[in-house]
Amino acid sequence: MAHTSQDADGGPPVRGRWSAFRRTPFWPATVLVLILAASAGLFAGSYTYSMANPTPRLIPTAVVGSYEKAGAQAYLRGLEKALNTSVKVHPYETRAAAREAIEQQEVFAVFELRDDGRTAALEVSSASGASVAELLSQTAPAVGKKLGVRVTVRDVNPLQEGDPRGLAIFYISLAAVIIGFVGAIQLSVHARSLTPFERILFTAAYALLGGFVIAATVDWLLGALNLPFAESWLILALTMFVSGMVFTMFNTLFGRWAMLPTWGLMVIIGNPSSGGAVSWPLLPSPLGTIGRWLPPGGSVNAQHTAVYFQGHQHAFPFLVLGGWALLSCTVFWIWRHRHPGGRDEDPTGAQES
Repeated sequence: MAHTSQDADGGPPVRGRWSAFRRTPFWPATVLVLILAASAGLFAGSYTYSMANPTPRLIPTAVVGSYEKAGAQAYLRGLEKALNTSVKVHPYETRAAAREAIEQQEVFAVFELRDDGRTAALEVSSASGASVAELLSQTAPAVGKKLGVRVTVRDVNPLQEGDPRGLAIFYISLAAVIIGFVGAIQLSVHARSLTPFERILFTAAYALLGGFVIAATVDWLLGALNLPFAESWLILALTMFVSGMVFTMFNTLFGRWAMLPTWGLMVIIGNPSSGGAVSWPLLPSPLGTIGRWLPPGGSVNAQHTAVYFQGHQHAFPFLVLGGWALLSCTVFWIWRHRHPGGRDEDPTGAQES
């Protein structure tokens, strides 16, 4: 027969007190204290790991001119050594072709090497990545000075005047992500009795209105960014909808603990790896790869192209956002009976409040 240990003073069994404690509100409160402490460390660690010391890993760069000459090769090797990274060279026949590669976001800069590598013209694109452009602009002339190469630098695609550090797109995308899942949390608390279809509909409604307000505030009210308004609005709305439905999906799968995977996916992993605050060549390799497949990365990529590379929009970020929207809506719909919200219809036709 199983026995439970008694306190020395003859008090109730230890196991009984533990069971009683778990039935009190102090149990979930204690669990939350521990989870929040761990989350704080993970949050600080993820952003510090990705943003505190950006280090180049691989910088795709276009080259034109006499890049095959010995002097030019020596200069490129010197640049790699100074950057402590690989400058992935993509040769192009003309400067126009190389500039088109910048517009397509295939490369971050163009080196035109002349006179057997004795002179070099560097064209950077701050809009492609302000941190990468700044790094190249500082390092390339310094390396040239050591090797006797005269280097001129020009920014061919600068950032907008109201966005000198290139962070505005990251901020508006971050706002859409966070308000997106906060909105879904509030629906689950204050509109608990919504049916599955109504929940999706109202998530789309606040996403559309919220995306409009973010775009209008940043463009019309503050003038920080000159947005292609309709496209930016729809990207923000899609981001908010995806974020809201990701929480709803996790709420269906994990109930009251849904905030944990939502926060982990969207904020701890998704936002630092999105490429919005630090360009992807400067991110740790795993984050730079993973981030493009997550909703925050898809949102930043789509918005970045819409604002700075108009006419060169890619399908990939929209496929990422659309894929997450489809996944979250499908999981929620299939297992909607597990969602803590909703209402049942009365046999007489009246619905419960």
